[in-house]
Amino acid sequence: MRKLLFLAAIGLLTLVLVVSDHVFPPPSAPDRETRTAVVALGDSTMSGEGAGSYEAGTDGEPGGNWCHRSRESEIVKTTVEADQKINLACSGANSDKLRNEQLPRLRDIAGSNQVTAIVVAIGANDDPRFSEILNKCFEAWSKRSDCTSSVAPEWSKRVRRMVPKVENTLSAIRQTMRDSGYLDSSYQLVVQSYAAPVSPKMPQSLQNLSGCPLRSGDLEWVVEEAVPELSNGLRAAAAKVNARFLDLSRAGEGHEACVGGDDPSSEWFTRLSVDWDGLRDERRASHALQESFHPNERGHEQIGRCLSEFLGSGKRDGACVPRLDGSLGLSTEG
Repeated sequence: MRKLLFLAAIGLLTLVLVVSDHVFPPPSAPDRETRTAVVALGDSTMSGEGAGSYEAGTDGEPGGNWCHRSRESEIVKTTVEADQKINLACSGANSDKLRNEQLPRLRDIAGSNQVTAIVVAIGANDDPRFSEILNKCFEAWSKRSDCTSSVAPEWSKRVRRMVPKVENTLSAIRQTMRDSGYLDSSYQLVVQSYAAPVSPKMPQSLQNLSGCPLRSGDLEWVVEEAVPELSNGLRAAAAKVNARFLDLSRAGEGHEACVGGDDPSSEWFTRLSVDWDGLRDERRASHALQESFHPNERGHEQIGRCLSEFLGSGKRDGACVPRLDGSLGLSTEG
């Protein structure tokens, strides 16, 4: 009889191991179920680059980094109910850096908090290298030439190469959460795309070093082709892992850098921003232009409001679009 019970126990254990690779998740903190958190992962658009008020240790201090995690970032500006809003995003991050540097911290957070939502902005620093594109357009302006003719033919290929990398990163996020004892259905995984920070509708008087040194023709390509195609690639990656998708490709319409002319108060993105003191410091000089063409504090507030609407909507896909009253709102049409 004992032998039969022993064999039955072995068979049951074998069955459990077959149906689940993670039978015994690491123990969580005793109060995890009562302490909730939303977590931001990704690159500069999520960290808060351009919004100022950077967390200590993320603004190039000795022994620190250049992640530029802002206390005004969109995740902080959300109105979702959570005990903690935790920003792990880092300026300059690509898919590899997110997996290697941010996921270990996510694992720790998931073990000591009940993570209810993870919002991810990643991909632009992979093959698309979007900031590099803007730099090339800046260089083209200085040479009185265009950048579109050199970057546009390769753009679609860059986006296609990005998609599997983002998909792998999203899968790694899923696995990290499973390893921490979470079901895929027990938290929201949201992938958001990127807004165009500039527009050809800016006044010509600011298409220079005083604001936005970029050509109208190049800006038309950025707004009408590059940013929408990047969003479509990220939407495809999100669908592969059953993540929700928030499209920001139109989020900046009418509020891009320099469109306000002499009054920048309506703009949600930084103009060409130069840290003049940093230029005189060898250690900081290479980061002197880092804040340029990113959402500013107003932009993060608007995106945070739209993200809050999306997290509360239950919709699989949504888009942040400007409303008639000038604010940013959620659209779930189409």
